[in-house]
Amino acid sequence: MANLEFINFQPAREVVKGNTVEWEPDRLARLIKELPQIFWSSGEPWHEANHWALTKVTSKQGQDTSTAKPLMKHLAAYASWLESEELDWRHFPIRKSERAIVKFRGYLIEQRDQGIIAPSTTSARMAAVIRFYRHALINGFVERKSPLWTDRQVVVQYYDSTGFERTITRTSSDLAIPNTQRPGIRLEDGLFPLRTEDATTLINFARDSKLKEISLMLMLGFLTGARIETITTLTVTSIEDAYPDVQTPNIYRLRVGPGTGINTKFDIVGEILVPQFLIEELRNYAYSMRRLKRQAIASETNRKRLFLTVQGNPYVSGSFNRLMTDLRRRALSAGLRFMSKFKFHQTRATFGTWMMTVSLRVTNAKSAVAFVRDAMLHKDERTTFLYVRFIEREPIKEEIANEFSAAFSGLANRDWNAYHA
Repeated sequence: MANLEFINFQPAREVVKGNTVEWEPDRLARLIKELPQIFWSSGEPWHEANHWALTKVTSKQGQDTSTAKPLMKHLAAYASWLESEELDWRHFPIRKSERAIVKFRGYLIEQRDQGIIAPSTTSARMAAVIRFYRHALINGFVERKSPLWTDRQVVVQYYDSTGFERTITRTSSDLAIPNTQRPGIRLEDGLFPLRTEDATTLINFARDSKLKEISLMLMLGFLTGARIETITTLTVTSIEDAYPDVQTPNIYRLRVGPGTGINTKFDIVGEILVPQFLIEELRNYAYSMRRLKRQAIASETNRKRLFLTVQGNPYVSGSFNRLMTDLRRRALSAGLRFMSKFKFHQTRATFGTWMMTVSLRVTNAKSAVAFVRDAMLHKDERTTFLYVRFIEREPIKEEIANEFSAAFSGLANRDWNAYHA
């Protein structure tokens, strides 16, 4: 599958020396840190996509990569799909149904309908692919005569700050996928929690399979609610510096966010709550021979990371996805059917549901929301309230299911032949 990598890019300029042209670093240009770049499974860069990322970054004041990163993540998913289908992204036959981009649209809709990816992700991914093709068309990466799609003008009505109605005209493609949300309350990022028995089964399976790194990552996700970007940037020092919570027995506090070297969404500064037994297990892992071998070949910058790949590199999007793919393949082979749609972020949804359920048993909703908000490092309290609403509806659904079963269980056991006598 294709890989998304983040590089430090130093712009260069051509210099004529004698009869040759050489490239040297442009001293007037700033270093671009964490520039997203896509590489095919062969190791060959996707030049056209990488050119788009560079264009997006350099067109922003301050060369901010925050806009390019999510776009390139969507495009990396498209690249992986292209390789799995053995299709060329520049393949535009006359028959619309045979075009790569049209087939990908159908694939995304199927994934959405099966609940594998959220409707919002489906829309954003298709929009990112279309934007890339527009860039490719403008820059001559594809033939201008190639049949891409049909554009249409859409009029959008809105009200300005003074209350007057305004309209703007936007160009939309017939390949765009509307963001149609499915009914029902969904937690952050549109995901549902795992059942307790499934979460326990998954953790035990990973441990029994000797998948040490993903096993510890899963426990961190299920037992602390930490996001993957937080987990993969944990350091040995952060584990050593975790300290006991004086008000909660057997719970440790671990500082994360700006100033700690550990990433958090929206750069929230806070502390995650970690069970004592997990802190002890992480400390043992930090000085295990398995990890020390990886640390020995890591660069000076990466040696402090708790989790390192076999090559001594920190886990990034591509390497973590490979780790999850291996876990999913093994789990499905072992009969864990729920793993077909499992996403790592469901560990966070599961933790939040558990935490809110327990909190509501011992205190009022206001105090419970405040506690869970801090534990999960939510920027907006409205995100935390989703867990309250989700939990409040669970007894209703459970009671309906019980009543339904009771009402119709007798019908299932009837001798229907008696009605045809």
